[in-house]
Amino acid sequence: MAARAQVGIFGGTGFYDFLEDFQEIKVETPYGPPSDKIALGTWAGKQVAFLPRHGRDHSLPPHRVNYRANVWAMKELGVTHIIGPCAAGSLHPDLKPGDLVVCDQFVDRTTGRADTFYDGPITTHIGAADPYCPKLRQIAIDKAGEVGFTIHPHGTVVVIQGPRFSTRAESRWFSSNGWHVINMTQYPECILARELEICYVNLSLITDYDVGLEGHPDIRPVNHEEVTRVFGASIGPLKKLVKLIIAAIPPERTCECSRSLAGARIE
Repeated sequence: MAARAQVGIFGGTGFYDFLEDFQEIKVETPYGPPSDKIALGTWAGKQVAFLPRHGRDHSLPPHRVNYRANVWAMKELGVTHIIGPCAAGSLHPDLKPGDLVVCDQFVDRTTGRADTFYDGPITTHIGAADPYCPKLRQIAIDKAGEVGFTIHPHGTVVVIQGPRFSTRAESRWFSSNGWHVINMTQYPECILARELEICYVNLSLITDYDVGLEGHPDIRPVNHEEVTRVFGASIGPLKKLVKLIIAAIPPERTCECSRSLAGARIE
């Protein structure tokens, strides 16, 4: 397939109308169908591909998303940069609902997800010391202040299986390890992008305090209604930020993401 997009976006709740003028296409992959049709449009002179991570009617819970098909479809379209906004819970009182965390690390606590394109016969070991693109992260950090976000330029996201939320004991454990936010979709999405040498940045919008925080009895546990309310209130600035990031992506790639397969294969 000829390249038809430079930038890909995996959107969650509230992002389904990101592109105003677009065409929808189906993309077939060796891993089955992506979450939905892909919308192709233009922003700031760049071709953009948008895919609703959970499907347009939000029919796919986090543990049922076909992450390999989604990322492969972006690669098929020629995408070199992916922006992954998502809702996330806070594990620390200084990360407040409405804040934005540009994560630089993840911890995988999922189970049974297909999380690699390389099942053999060529053994491939992708480096994951710094799983998010440093260039895209810096662009996001620089632009976040322009739309009024309280920005946290570093953070570790712990990714849980879902669809249930954490128990109090689990949340307490996550916080005690120094992890910052919690989410259900960041893994394996970001590492699959790295396997295909695509730059990836995560934008974690804080919507809640997980199940509450120890020593803070006034902070209530998470519920879906509150997540939806906070995300809805922040979706406008978040879309604006994504568009600013797209406009600022340079034409040439100088990061290591584009060379992630170099030395990774045992042949």
